[in-house]
Amino acid sequence: MKFIIASDIHGSAYYLRLFRERCLVEGAQKIILLGDLLYHGARNPLPPEYSTLACADILNSMKEDLLCVKGNCDSDVDTLVLEFPIGADYCVLPVGERTVVLTHGHNIPARLKKGDVLVCGHFHVPAFEERETYTYVNCGSVSIPKDGTPHSYLVLEGNTLVWKDVETGKIFKQEQI
Repeated sequence: MKFIIASDIHGSAYYLRLFRERCLVEGAQKIILLGDLLYHGARNPLPPEYSTLACADILNSMKEDLLCVKGNCDSDVDTLVLEFPIGADYCVLPVGERTVVLTHGHNIPARLKKGDVLVCGHFHVPAFEERETYTYVNCGSVSIPKDGTPHSYLVLEGNTLVWKDVETGKIFKQEQI
């Protein structure tokens, strides 16, 4: 099964439209959003074409394909304009012999076991690191990347992770889990 994983849209209608185009090209079965969908956050600059209502409209048009967890910038009032749930702190996917735990990243689930893969956003920097008992993966940010990284999303197919640039669709990193 092919999944697209993305995080930290932060209300940018411009980058969300580009991301939606990439999703159509990718043809994944599900799109997993790791939170921070509408609000830009107090420590972030306003992203291009900041519009929470435009983003809600775009996301609602994708609702049949979305699974979503809650980020630290997502609030209960966001559910008034979104037509899909965003209340879960994390979700779990079995991938081969491994368990992939997906969360925003501001609260890490304590249930990680040896061999698990943690996938998150929150820090806005793509990463793949072997930690003491699990593999840490960050998908980066759709609209407000940090540390000079591209606007990014992640494709998970089989046991392959591929980071892609939202603007160009080009691969900039690939790893096996």
